[in-house]
Amino acid sequence: MRTGGVLLASGQGRRFGSNKLLAEVEGVPLYRRAMDTLAGAGLHRLAVCSPYPELLAAGEARGFLPLCNRNGAEGIAASVRLGLSAMADLDGVLFAVCDQPYLTTKSIIKLINSFRESKTAICALAWKGQRGNPAVFPRDLFGELAALTGDVGGGAVIARHRDRLVLVEAVSPRELADVDYPADLTE
Repeated sequence: MRTGGVLLASGQGRRFGSNKLLAEVEGVPLYRRAMDTLAGAGLHRLAVCSPYPELLAAGEARGFLPLCNRNGAEGIAASVRLGLSAMADLDGVLFAVCDQPYLTTKSIIKLINSFRESKTAICALAWKGQRGNPAVFPRDLFGELAALTGDVGGGAVIARHRDRLVLVEAVSPRELADVDYPADLTE
């Protein structure tokens, strides 16, 4: 099964107070940590959706298809639609965010393998039954993902198809922690 990966990197950083994608953890910007994690996971195709030229150039240098998101202010749905447009010929798409600095390639590989074994499930990374990000969606749900609008992501599609959701345990609970505020970087 051919599975692609889309890195959603269009956030406005309103709660953070600035572009959090440039914030560093252990000396590495959040966006670059996310790119490096995905790049090593064996995905068939990678894309990064962002309005920021620096992130698009960094993604392209790492083998990501750079997709300029001019509609990022709409919310997450604009990035989902744009990323999906570059993956339409694949069997599944993983959507990941940049603000999970401790996400590991090992957990991404576990997630992809679970998806490939199931073929039709929505597979999401989790810890002790609590769903988190990223998630992989099968091709038959691409239409629903493409129809999303506003600040709504794949969670809306998951809510309509709970019977197809498979939770895949992360290697560590820390991997699901995200960064919303500057204080989250010091915890």
